[in-house]
Amino acid sequence: MAREITASEAFATSARLREQIEMLFAHRKRILGLDRLRLRGPNGARDEFHLAAAAQNLRKLARLTVQSMTPSPA
Repeated sequence: MAREITASEAFATSARLREQIEMLFAHRKRILGLDRLRLRGPNGARDEFHLAAAAQNLRKLARLTVQSMTPSPA
């Protein structure tokens, strides 16, 4: 049964999406230094995680903005 599930298209799609999410978490841990939470308690951890996610989204937005502003070779 497990082999049938892993052979399905839905599993392949899920695996691709999971890989993208895992890469984001790895980036947060390695580059943004979120390997250890510095704020205490559930609210502090949530706030710190949201700040790291916002920083990551701003970096992505800046990269997309720069790419859209550069003229494409014609």
